[in-house]
Amino acid sequence: MSSGAPVAVQPVPRGGLGRMVGRRITDWLPAAVVLVATFALWQGLIVWLDVQEFLLPKPTSIATTFWDDKSELWHAGWYTFQEALGGFVVGSSIAILFALVLARWRPLGSALMPYAIAANAIPIIAFAPITNQWFDGGLTKSSKVAIAAVLCFFPVLVNTLKGLTSVRPQDLELMRSYAAGEVEIFRRVRIPTALPFMFTGLKVATVLAMIGAVVGEYFGGALNALGVLILTRSRLFQFNEAWAGITMVCLFGISLYVAVAILERVTLRWVPSTTE
Repeated sequence: MSSGAPVAVQPVPRGGLGRMVGRRITDWLPAAVVLVATFALWQGLIVWLDVQEFLLPKPTSIATTFWDDKSELWHAGWYTFQEALGGFVVGSSIAILFALVLARWRPLGSALMPYAIAANAIPIIAFAPITNQWFDGGLTKSSKVAIAAVLCFFPVLVNTLKGLTSVRPQDLELMRSYAAGEVEIFRRVRIPTALPFMFTGLKVATVLAMIGAVVGEYFGGALNALGVLILTRSRLFQFNEAWAGITMVCLFGISLYVAVAILERVTLRWVPSTTE
């Protein structure tokens, strides 16, 4: 049985953290240059055009405020991060289980996928206030976890299902020639094939989880929540503090993304990256 054209195996990057996230340190250099250039241009244009503080603060002012208020921002960010992490875990877990069911019973997938797409089309900004009312008026973490879970569900579902159904026919034929059942086929063929797809969805979901938690807090939440802090500071025209809160959101979102990227690298260490 022919296995198709030869594939080129991409070597695993070497060295520390770069190896874990799939890149060398030098691969991040262009991104670092762009980041520094962006901040320099931002600072320069504000000084040159004399932009008012309420429209857009200087990066240096935001950085100073961030450092001065780091304790408050950290505690607020950690509170919101717990909501985002809970939603990420709940939404992603349900999505993976749902994808396994739909991949096993394809007619069921054809019947239910349109409804999953319709649910994903609901704007989260319209759904958030309703969800808050379902959970004690939005004063607990539960409503934010639910909002983040809804946002995480669809990308993880679509990517995992794509991976589970993208198995080569030759592999399925080989497994069936050994009289393997569906459980064995899933365990040895479908799930390993789906892992790279699944992690792609999980990395997208990390960003959406933070967005869902913060947006949910805009419509009601604990006073020590990061979304409430950003909204309150904006209403009081304390824009440096609001931008510092936004910076903290970005840092927590990036941290969650990097954690998933490291988990992906560890999990897929035995799977070579191939290109046809």
